[in-house]
Amino acid sequence: MTDWRRPDPATGTPVVGQRAHAYGPRVSILDNAFLSSAVARIASPEAAQGELVPLLRTVYTALLVAVLGSEFPRIEAEHPTRMASVHGALAHWRGPVLDPGCQVVVCDIIRAGIVPSQVCFELLTQVLPSGQARLDHLNMARRADAAGRVSGVDLSGSKIGGSVEGRVLLLPDPMGATGATTLRAVDHYLEHHGRPAAILALPMIATPEYLRAVLDHSAGIRVTTARLDRGLSAPDVLHSMPGQRWDEERGLDDHGYIVPGAGGMGEVLNNSWC
Repeated sequence: MTDWRRPDPATGTPVVGQRAHAYGPRVSILDNAFLSSAVARIASPEAAQGELVPLLRTVYTALLVAVLGSEFPRIEAEHPTRMASVHGALAHWRGPVLDPGCQVVVCDIIRAGIVPSQVCFELLTQVLPSGQARLDHLNMARRADAAGRVSGVDLSGSKIGGSVEGRVLLLPDPMGATGATTLRAVDHYLEHHGRPAAILALPMIATPEYLRAVLDHSAGIRVTTARLDRGLSAPDVLHSMPGQRWDEERGLDDHGYIVPGAGGMGEVLNNSWC
């Protein structure tokens, strides 16, 4: 079997935990059997609705841990442990930690993004000082013209806590399909709330079309995903390294749904048909 783990830029050897691809250095596709199992269960038609929220929380805990370890600024720190009362300075731990001065804004794109964003926000508040993490809410709905054609996106009812200037903007929206939602959110922040120090998109599943759209944006968005779906590509394309034949890869059907995908995540999570 071909080893598609991502090569280390310095040594060329595979990096444990990441798939190799040709989409460029701003994309990380995690290679983790536990994550793959969890996402497969989320997408399964046999999965009960009550299973999905705990599974989604688990997936986004793992995704954020990976991103915090690879994308966030760090410093060298020294911390006393409870053993310091007995052994003094010998019981001080020294090593790399997240930079406590890093400010993060998590953007909740309402519906499928509610649970992932809450998970990321809660985890960040556990490891960063109080006040360094903020949770925003973007309520996106399609706006149609008189003929019923989609004419834009309505952001009424959104709650933005202030500027994102110089902060890390985190976008944990599960389904990276066309990229339109991610780009609309990014453009809204850039137009009205400043320029972040970094923009990190965390789709649970991403398509080649999503990666093309997001990477083409001028803001330098970085993407970390648990799974790449390109199921409508030709068989010989599927046997190539992801991104090598990018123009021939296809993960979206004619209705904009991901294949294999996971169905309409927002609808499934909210029992929208009940």
